[in-house]
Amino acid sequence: MTLEARIRQGRGEEPADLVLKGGTVWCMVTGAHIAGDVAICGDTIVGIGAEYTGKREIDVNGKLLVPGFIDTHLHIESSCITPFEFDRCVAPRGVTTAICDPHEIANVAGLAGIGYFLDASACTVMDIRVNLSSCVPSTHMETAGAALSAGDLIPLADHPRVIGLAEFMNYPGVIFRDPGCIQKLEAFAGRHIDGHAPLLSGRDLNAYVSAGIRTEHEATSAPEAVEKLQKGLRVLIREGSVSKDLEALAEVLTPLTAPYMCLCTDDRNPLDIGEHGHLDYMIRRLIEKGCDALAVYRAASLSAAEAFGLKDRGQIAPGKRADIVVLDDIVTCRAERVFCGGVEVGEAAFAARRTVAPVARHSVHLPALTPESFRYSGTMDETPVIGIWPGKILTEHLHEDIPADGGDKRPDPARDLARISVIERHGKNGNIANGFVRGFALRRGAIASTVCHDHHNIAVVGMDYADMTLAAARLAEIEGGFVVVEGGRVLAELALPVAGLMSLESFEAVRDRLVLLREAARGLGVELEEPFLQLAFLALPVIPHLKITDYGMVDVDRFEVIAG
Repeated sequence: MTLEARIRQGRGEEPADLVLKGGTVWCMVTGAHIAGDVAICGDTIVGIGAEYTGKREIDVNGKLLVPGFIDTHLHIESSCITPFEFDRCVAPRGVTTAICDPHEIANVAGLAGIGYFLDASACTVMDIRVNLSSCVPSTHMETAGAALSAGDLIPLADHPRVIGLAEFMNYPGVIFRDPGCIQKLEAFAGRHIDGHAPLLSGRDLNAYVSAGIRTEHEATSAPEAVEKLQKGLRVLIREGSVSKDLEALAEVLTPLTAPYMCLCTDDRNPLDIGEHGHLDYMIRRLIEKGCDALAVYRAASLSAAEAFGLKDRGQIAPGKRADIVVLDDIVTCRAERVFCGGVEVGEAAFAARRTVAPVARHSVHLPALTPESFRYSGTMDETPVIGIWPGKILTEHLHEDIPADGGDKRPDPARDLARISVIERHGKNGNIANGFVRGFALRRGAIASTVCHDHHNIAVVGMDYADMTLAAARLAEIEGGFVVVEGGRVLAELALPVAGLMSLESFEAVRDRLVLLREAARGLGVELEEPFLQLAFLALPVIPHLKITDYGMVDVDRFEVIAG
């Protein structure tokens, strides 16, 4: 629509393209409830607080209208579905903008993976924006499928779907001035740069923020969040399938801090979305926790838009993008109707989209494996053990006396000591690293995944080496995914043939398979609510304190691979 058409329709000189009749707009700036129609010309709001006629009119009498919700940091790949199915899954819940970092697929397929997301983002009903993956791989202590330099990313910086640089996970590389890190930071100076600095504080935090970092989603306690706010970072409250920080950070979200806080999901799968929700769940839960409702909705919309430079949204006001959620009640946050850029979300809109072909098929290249591949031959009784904190991607660095028996330190279900192994699957070196993990409560069998942050090698946890071998082999056969094995049989599986990360099925089908996988894992004794994503984060060497990659056990605090 032309500028003149917007002005004419805003003045009421001609019928608006679409009018939402009789609702009440909740202003995210003043908190006022503004009665009257909302007039929309094309994808833009042109009038509120007055009576309008429209070429199409929708009755929203008695309903409250709020700006569309903005997920400020997520990896769509972690939903295990394509961007198109993610669109279908969360847009009806009121999410009209998603700011994604495609570094999961980038670690498998490099620029081709980022290109897939850029192409897909131009087709979805919701508005998907991309922050370019800053750390591929995340560190020098893992084997990824690709490596991206500043020179690789600069040509994409001015793409219309790109905001800036995604989470800079290699925070030691920043504060100790790694040349590759400095090149990327300098290349994107003045643009948005996402942060990722778990537990960083004091002078190290000062140095990190001084590098031009603007946002942070890794705060896991109220004091950490407060320090990061005080040092100029916008803090994103995260509630994913594994990383659940809402409870700890709710007390920090107040009317005073709301302009500088946002909401994000980071990694959330369709099962959790189906059972609990997405940003709508976060809004409900924060209000239940006693947060001021306007502060919560502001963090979910206007504050998010301003934090990421999206000046055209976050408020139902003339000149803004027509991203609108129609609610019956602010506490329950049940979206009755959703509009993305003036288009009503629904099956008709989804059916009208064009799609793009997926990339990175047949990406699992398994080295030769036998049960002997999973033996642990450390010579010292004292052994490093990864300790899981449920609901956190932070882990403990434990030490246990595990004597060798016949040249092998075996798993011990009585002590909740499971074998954890990472197998390089990009066909580069065939590395296999073995260690121990506590917290799965696994009694027998094995579970395995190619969703293995961020290098996405194969991660296997098991009590039986033969079952671990079968689990890895089955992942290669189905082009990646999740499997549960016991007694030489595959009990449940989910194929993720797009880069070993995403299914080609509907989100409903993925949700149903995740239910079966969770049940199968529980049958082996697993007590974790979300064992597969919990497993995936045990291989991420930028999250304290002890992790494992295909290089071996990693002491994240010392930022080095350690001997068994």
